[in-house]
Amino acid sequence: MNKPNSAPTMKDVAREAGVALGTVSKVINGIPVGESYRIRVEEAIEKLNYRINSYARGLKSNRTYIIAVMVPNLISPFFAKLVNCINKSLAQRGYRMLLCATDYDPEQEQNYVIMAEQQKVDGIICLSYNPNLQVSEGVPLISIDRYFGAHIPCVASDNYGGGALAAQKLVENGCKNLAFLRTGSKLTNEPNKRKDGFINACENLEVPYTLKIVDDGTPYEAFEDFLREHLHDGKLDFDGIFCVTDTLAHQIIHSLRLMGQRVPEDVQVIGFDGIRHFGDHEFTCSTIVQPTEEIAQVCVNMVLEKDEGKSPSLVCLPVTYAYGGTTKK
Repeated sequence: MNKPNSAPTMKDVAREAGVALGTVSKVINGIPVGESYRIRVEEAIEKLNYRINSYARGLKSNRTYIIAVMVPNLISPFFAKLVNCINKSLAQRGYRMLLCATDYDPEQEQNYVIMAEQQKVDGIICLSYNPNLQVSEGVPLISIDRYFGAHIPCVASDNYGGGALAAQKLVENGCKNLAFLRTGSKLTNEPNKRKDGFINACENLEVPYTLKIVDDGTPYEAFEDFLREHLHDGKLDFDGIFCVTDTLAHQIIHSLRLMGQRVPEDVQVIGFDGIRHFGDHEFTCSTIVQPTEEIAQVCVNMVLEKDEGKSPSLVCLPVTYAYGGTTKK
């Protein structure tokens, strides 16, 4: 029995839950146990107000239970949701997140890696724009969307399949002439495959298409000029547009309406990402949805995998189409 005012221990939790001490340890460390055992342990932890001593836990296991997560920013709704899902998945495993927003700056990314290593993090999950990112041996690294090579696992959505799906949906909805609009990095990465999937589907379906591709940093006016060039007698040359992201789709839809084009009556638009209004309301546009929660769970599972050699070099997760009001039903 506890001394008055003394903090409860794992032994106290085990006694209260009626389970072995090892079962309590597994629950605390996120190791699967029987559902009934997990519930009993969690109820005992709450009843006794047991608090895990992270410092002592780290000393004993030679771990900090901290994972560094690097993303370009938290302004993009997709990045924000991804970080939220990763944080939830880490918390379920008893880990904390060291969050780094890099602002697409390769040098800043490298500085954050150095800082994370100095903090003795147990691993790094990153969405990187630095093709030469250097991470010390022994620090597990999981990359999102950028393939660094067979030695570093990469987790991505099926970008190629998503591009093809967007073209197929537009054609199914009656579109006869399509366009693909993209702004993005010059660097080789998995999202580049959205264009390839779109082109392949258009050619298989024998549907004409037009591409407008610009690099990051190009003023948005380049897309407005492109739309005007293809506007004749108040009608756009194409009746279906696939945008590489929902953010770009939102801008394009606004421009189309200012030009007198009805969406989706005159022009149907599909984006990519699956962004929702205010995070969990309706979709901002018809879209190819990335499985954000699954991406987060896979990244966390892989970065915590004790045998790194078991991790595949590329994990490609399926995408889905969602109606969001900018295509015909």
